[in-house]
Amino acid sequence: MECAVLSDPRNAAKIVRLHFHDCFVQGCDGSVLLDDTITLQGEKSATPNVDSLKGFEIIDSIKNKVESDCPGVVSCADILAIAARDSTVLVYMRVTFFFLTLVGGPDWEMYLGRKDSKTASYELANSNLPVPSEGILPIITKFLYQGLSVTDMVALSGSHTIGVARCQNYRARIYGDYTVTADQSTASESYLNDLRASCPAAGGDDDTVAPMDNVTPNLFDNSYYQILLRGEGLLNSDQEMYSSFLGVQTKQLVLQYAHDPLAFFHQFAQSMVAMGNITNAVDGGEVRRNCRFVNT
Repeated sequence: MECAVLSDPRNAAKIVRLHFHDCFVQGCDGSVLLDDTITLQGEKSATPNVDSLKGFEIIDSIKNKVESDCPGVVSCADILAIAARDSTVLVYMRVTFFFLTLVGGPDWEMYLGRKDSKTASYELANSNLPVPSEGILPIITKFLYQGLSVTDMVALSGSHTIGVARCQNYRARIYGDYTVTADQSTASESYLNDLRASCPAAGGDDDTVAPMDNVTPNLFDNSYYQILLRGEGLLNSDQEMYSSFLGVQTKQLVLQYAHDPLAFFHQFAQSMVAMGNITNAVDGGEVRRNCRFVNT
């Protein structure tokens, strides 16, 4: 992971996102890593995943190294969970060492022993995963369904501090209520104009990307929440946590994490552990030799 993050800091966000999308479908079982075959439809082509999930080759590389040393022992699901943890630590450390700060970022002990599923669910990927256009109540419902809390939802959304979004997913926001929620400042207007210039209202350029934290996009910090306070969240689903009249609890959490980075780091670590403990209660599982295919 260190090599991957040093080569491109965005790789950290890719792996954290993969872990999230894995755990919300059948539990943290590596099902998101499976390719389509004649007998199995994977989750990669589901609407929330297609053209969105990246970083599979990083997990493949790690799996190959681990498998060569201890074959049949470490599951792809465990590798993905550990890689997501290490990604978070690395994007914090590589910048904070430069500034010689003594404030520590999030870190956590990871439960191990997950098994890789023998199945995937295209249908659950389409129904269980939050999407950027959703309002706050449907997203809260999806987190509660997984056994996670509203606090977990707000804290885990903080991973967007190192992520990017596609134009297709924020077009409605920047041509919709962005001007309603954002500060009426020259800086905010300039930022919006830049977004619109690369993401036209008429369509096209769907794959153009913009950072969800335009202040410190490669640093895991609490800047994401400060952006929400200014009403400049890139995704509707993010800004709703602060601006929606339905988000009484979420607004207070956004305020807390915007002003207290250590509180955010602490809760993020706890919430990542909680999410990582979502298990597949149906599939007995195995330890795949290749993360893209079930064993034969």
